[in-house]
Amino acid sequence: MATTAVNATIPVNAAASAAGVATNANTEDRFLKLLVAQLQNQDPLNPMDNAQVTSQMAQIQTVSGIDKLNTTVLGLNTQFAQLQALTGAALVGHDVLVDGNRLIADNGIGHGGFELASQADRVRIEVLDGAGRVIDSDDLGAMASGRHSFDWTPSAGVDATQAARFRVVATLGTTAVAATTFSRDRVEAVSVGANGLMLELAHTGPVTYDKVKAFD
Repeated sequence: MATTAVNATIPVNAAASAAGVATNANTEDRFLKLLVAQLQNQDPLNPMDNAQVTSQMAQIQTVSGIDKLNTTVLGLNTQFAQLQALTGAALVGHDVLVDGNRLIADNGIGHGGFELASQADRVRIEVLDGAGRVIDSDDLGAMASGRHSFDWTPSAGVDATQAARFRVVATLGTTAVAATTFSRDRVEAVSVGANGLMLELAHTGPVTYDKVKAFD
């Protein structure tokens, strides 16, 4: 049974955060002291305009507000990373589709997926061995545009263990239809680090969460 590895590495430096808060508090204190000194020593015949005082107060409030916003966002990032870890743990043992054309036979049957750029009146899956030779094929008939999955059952006399990759040949009349292939793989473990949620796939290896095209 697959083991779920949830390693939530959150890049938060508590000491640096506390130092930043202290620095901002000191800056605000110095600003207020300078403003009071400026008011006490202003020219009685040419006093500061109320708009100037209001503008300076607004500036320090803006700085303070940005600092509080940064602290809030930092806390949200931490909670989001933890939520990702919990969500990722539920994916262990499930199959996913990722970019690629690897074809692995599971109990003698291969699985894969593809996406057609437009409808096709003929779609054929060609199974290749490690040397790139076609060892089998399967006609799927007419198909609509969009994403599809398939199960390949080897023809008589074909060794399923020789299958390595596949390609899709699709046509509409005499016009070739573009097809993007997807490998089907199983999630064995998940982890959360600096690059976000990572999925460890049985055959493909580690991939980031955003590389997954579909879940099964």
